[in-house]
Amino acid sequence: MDPLIALADAERKPYWLDSPDNPEPLRRLFEHTTADLVVVGGGFSGLWTALIAKERDPSLDVVLLEGRRVGWAASGRNGGFCGASLTHGLGNGLARWPREIAALVRMGRENLDEIERTVARHGIDCGFERTGELHVATEPWQLGAMAGEADIARELDMDVRLLDAGQVRAEVGSPTYAGGVWDRDGCAMIDPARLAWGLRDACLSAGVRVYERTPVRSIRDDGTALHLSTPHADVRAAKVALGTGVFPPLLGRLRSFLVPVYDYALMTEPLSAAQLGAVGWRNRQGIGDGANQFHYYRLTEDNRILWGGYDAVYYNGGIVREEYDQNDATFAKLAEHFFTTFPQLADVRFTHRWGGVIDTCSRFSAFFGTAHHGRLAYAVGYTGLGVGPTRFGANVMLDLLSGEPTERTELRMVREKPVPFPPEPLRSGVIQLTRWSIARADAQQGRRNLWLRTLDRLGLGFDS
Repeated sequence: MDPLIALADAERKPYWLDSPDNPEPLRRLFEHTTADLVVVGGGFSGLWTALIAKERDPSLDVVLLEGRRVGWAASGRNGGFCGASLTHGLGNGLARWPREIAALVRMGRENLDEIERTVARHGIDCGFERTGELHVATEPWQLGAMAGEADIARELDMDVRLLDAGQVRAEVGSPTYAGGVWDRDGCAMIDPARLAWGLRDACLSAGVRVYERTPVRSIRDDGTALHLSTPHADVRAAKVALGTGVFPPLLGRLRSFLVPVYDYALMTEPLSAAQLGAVGWRNRQGIGDGANQFHYYRLTEDNRILWGGYDAVYYNGGIVREEYDQNDATFAKLAEHFFTTFPQLADVRFTHRWGGVIDTCSRFSAFFGTAHHGRLAYAVGYTGLGVGPTRFGANVMLDLLSGEPTERTELRMVREKPVPFPPEPLRSGVIQLTRWSIARADAQQGRRNLWLRTLDRLGLGFDS
């Protein structure tokens, strides 16, 4: 099918948020108040922080402030891959923290286990399926790195299987696959919006005071407490956890470390039994390919295919605008790639197309810190793989606010910061050169030019 015809009737809204399960909004904050802990941001970072804070100490008075609606931004727009990796994949973790990688893998697995237990304990209906993830090679040059990582993964007690072309195509039928690796339990598929709404309900049940449509305009330190200003009322907080992602930070020091990158996705109509049979996919794994500009895709509960990735778009100047949530050129490109990957689904149409902004940092994985003499903690920079790791980040923020060292706070990953991005307009030039170089590497059997090799040596990167 012509990609433009397949897209013709697609709604311009995130599929997950276009749901009858979307709850009614909670009230705004209208009266001045105080709290032991104020959590800023109603995405996964903030929701996990508020819930875990009450689990640690039920007597704690916790307030969560969300500028719009819980889960409306990245937490409700992503692909629904809830992974165990805390480091944006094993390869990135090995490159940056090789001496800690065993501990990071263990902590990541424990974190995903606890997410699964939390979903069950609170009865959160988010379609949780711990099916794992297939990392597929679509070009021969990708196979060597996959095999090397699989060897190390097995040494770290990860449940992985290396698959040749025939074996991976037996799992999911695509003529583009040259081989792959199946991480069998390191990733779960979820409905991210329903997870966010379920965590909201869990927070409310635990006694968290949640206010939606209440953006925090500023934070002021009076020397003994922090004062958060909102449109209609102020909050005096003993401590603050900041989980606002890429949006203009309430802490100025974060601006040099974060850039906003737009990621885009499509959702198909439900596949018929015959269409699903033509693809296979009996084990329902999430899938990501091995290119630098990679695609990610998965099945939903009703057997739609979510298809996203490839373009990581940075708009010069680093401006965040709602109109950037739609990008017709990228949607057409994604649809074309979909039909190349699954030619047997040539008659499938798309029902939804959307985009959203991601908080990207130069090391691809979250970083952490404190401000205001330890009364404020933050976790940002998840770079598109935050559904699972945000729970780990919530624990890090609460550890940092407690002032007591833990195994988490002793990690180099937690103690170190990424390399900052240069200021504009140099930032835009550097990022666009990097995007061009990444595309060129994919077109030349993975060969990285001098610019990318230089960034590799400096520990810098750009990804979504």
